[in-house]
Amino acid sequence: MIEYGLNDIVEMKKEHPCHKSKHWKIIRMGADIKIKCLGCGAAVMFDRSDFEKKLKRMIEKAEVTE
Repeated sequence: MIEYGLNDIVEMKKEHPCHKSKHWKIIRMGADIKIKCLGCGAAVMFDRSDFEKKLKRMIEKAEVTE
């Protein structure tokens, strides 16, 4: 299972229809997960189980600031 968190950059299995990027930034986490396309800025919301099925890999972990 891939570990992911808020503000991480992830790659999804399918490219966004804008054809600019497969990379997304996680902008909201809870029962649902909201991600933002890094190509065009569109936001999409998934329930957690759908997100995990569509997630391909982690690109970049967000820096933890304390």
